[in-house]
Amino acid sequence: METIYFVIVAFLLMLAVFDLFVGVSNDAVNFLQSAIGAKVARFRTVLVVASAGVLIGAVMSAGMMDVARHGIMHPANYTFAEVMTIFLAVMVTDVVVLDIFNTLGMPTSTTVSLVFELLGATFILALFKMNADPSLMITDLMNSSKALSVIIAIFVSVAIAFFFGTAVMWLSRLVFTFRYKKHLRYSIAIFGGIAFTALAYFIFIKGLGGSPFISDATKNWINDNTQMLLLAVFVASTILNEILYLLRVNVFKIIVLLGTFALAMAFAGNDLVNFIGVPLAGLDSMQDFMANGNGDPNAFMMTSLMTSAKSPLIYLVLAGIIMIVAMATSKKAQNVVKTSVDLSRQDEGDEMFGSSKVARSLVRAVQDMGNGLSKIMPSSSTKWIDSRFNKEEMELAQGAAFDEVRAAVNLVLAAMLIIIGTNYKLPLSTTYVTFMVAMGTSLADKAWSRDSAVFRVTGVLSVIGGWFVTAGVAFAACALVCTMLHFGGFVVMIAFMVLDIYLLWRSGQAYKKKSSEDKKDDIFNLMMRTKDKDIVWDLLRKHVGRTQSFVTRFTCDVFNKIVDGVSNERLKELKVSYREVNSERETLKKIRRQEFLAMRRIPERIALERNTWFHLGVNCNQQYMYCLRRMLDPIKEHLDNNFQPMPKEYIDEFEEVRRRINELMSHTEQMISTNRYDLYRETLTIGDECKDELSALRDRHINRMQQDVNAAQNLKVSMLYLNMLQESQELISIMRHQLRAARKFLEEDKV
Repeated sequence: METIYFVIVAFLLMLAVFDLFVGVSNDAVNFLQSAIGAKVARFRTVLVVASAGVLIGAVMSAGMMDVARHGIMHPANYTFAEVMTIFLAVMVTDVVVLDIFNTLGMPTSTTVSLVFELLGATFILALFKMNADPSLMITDLMNSSKALSVIIAIFVSVAIAFFFGTAVMWLSRLVFTFRYKKHLRYSIAIFGGIAFTALAYFIFIKGLGGSPFISDATKNWINDNTQMLLLAVFVASTILNEILYLLRVNVFKIIVLLGTFALAMAFAGNDLVNFIGVPLAGLDSMQDFMANGNGDPNAFMMTSLMTSAKSPLIYLVLAGIIMIVAMATSKKAQNVVKTSVDLSRQDEGDEMFGSSKVARSLVRAVQDMGNGLSKIMPSSSTKWIDSRFNKEEMELAQGAAFDEVRAAVNLVLAAMLIIIGTNYKLPLSTTYVTFMVAMGTSLADKAWSRDSAVFRVTGVLSVIGGWFVTAGVAFAACALVCTMLHFGGFVVMIAFMVLDIYLLWRSGQAYKKKSSEDKKDDIFNLMMRTKDKDIVWDLLRKHVGRTQSFVTRFTCDVFNKIVDGVSNERLKELKVSYREVNSERETLKKIRRQEFLAMRRIPERIALERNTWFHLGVNCNQQYMYCLRRMLDPIKEHLDNNFQPMPKEYIDEFEEVRRRINELMSHTEQMISTNRYDLYRETLTIGDECKDELSALRDRHINRMQQDVNAAQNLKVSMLYLNMLQESQELISIMRHQLRAARKFLEEDKV
């Protein structure tokens, strides 16, 4: 029996390592977003600074481990077997839930998942214990007051972070404006002094001052001289910042990097419990049972977990190293960072989210409120404030999503809020706090224009909704898993371990496939980062050419699948083609928006000259999909209803037309992809001939239908063939328009 518990503990520790990778992939956005979004330094430099913060924070995080031990449950009333069941259920559920959210590229909360998984498993097991022993009460089994304070702190932090993010950013922008480099002479010293003092207070005085590695005498001296230390730090940092400014050193860059360090340290100190707290508690439980349990896991009570955790330093250091490796190598981390940066970027881009009724109502209400306030405020005050928020004067680094002022506010404010929660032993969600601070600062910074506000609000609501879904899914899933483990015993435990490993492997395979598809956006991302209009024009031509050649090739492939499907009655292939066409149609909507945004960034003379051909080419892409759908829908319905098969006579006479359509599409795709139109006139001529041939076939078929003695019996299949001829003719017309549009749009600039 002890052997199986050794296996469970080993599995928990293995999942702890994987959970560190998955969790950091999700939470790296918290401290990397601002520095990356503002382009204050190279990615490698940002990683080095963040790594130092993570390592120090991990070493100082021992105090937060108590949340997993007795923050949710009263372990003194649970046996060793019951505690291990809870811990295994939590870890099995946690890794899969987090990995699914990461694969989707949605920031979720490791704190919320851990707390609600512990709640779900503890609650369901408490119900079973109370049913077996009526003398037990829920308060005997669950630390309900602590759990409630943790839950309230997590969700209240959303409103607090958003409010303070909006207010502090509005005041900061009022001081610095968007031309902040011209307003730094005196303000940067004071701003830097406040930022440095706040970070110093919460990191060194409150953070490190409460560390178990610092002597009591030093702690007492820090507590007795806090005000003096703060004043000294403020004066010294203000003077230092002014000197650095006079020496032409970018003080904002220092603040952002220091804030990255502080936030990474706060993250590790606060969130490390989410990744290794449960496995280490399981290890401690196993060691206590081996020493004092007398071999009976169902009778030995886990009173030892009521004491504070004393995590060995080596475990904390190893955890910090694993987090650093995950942060530097995880592609999923970069995907989640992209989601958060895109929602808070200053300029327009490809909106990741659509519109929603709730978002539209919120935006309209805020606009009405703003209009009401503008009528009350004096016009002179309104004009002065508007002059401080003039986005036309914006100074952005090459490829940056926002400027250094916003990055500094994001980091300093988020670090302060998180470390306050850590010092009060409340595991605040770093994802909630940093994300909502970033959303608040972007709102105050007028990054949400009328054209993008609805999409951004929809994105924020989607992310917040994802957090609440995380809570519900984590609670319900972990309660279900815990129930199955409790009643199923060791067999079910082993089965869940195997299932967990399989699900993680399958998730990894799915993410690899999704990542390969996302590479299609590389050119668009480059177009939106560069400021050189001529480079954007070259990249746009490449992007449009690639898109149109792909659509032509895709259309030809699906056309052949449709013809083969109706000829050989392959309904399954037709259904696959139907899904592919619908998927490609949605993809083309996204690409159209991307390319249109890029059109606004090319030289105006070229935009005016090529605009018509751009939109004609885009419309042809969509018309291809509609044409395929019009051909596919009746054929799929015909085969699905098991109607008469297509006569061999129809198939044979259509085969020659099909061959010529394939040649035309192949020539068109080759000319667009190479941007060489040597066969342009010849292709158009062949296209006209092919259309004439289809007209002749259609007339012959209509006459055949008229003269058919079994016309009523063959009506459905005759109409099906007539539709194929008509849509094939339309396909050639679309191809001719697209070829003409591509030639006019993609040709070299003559000026």
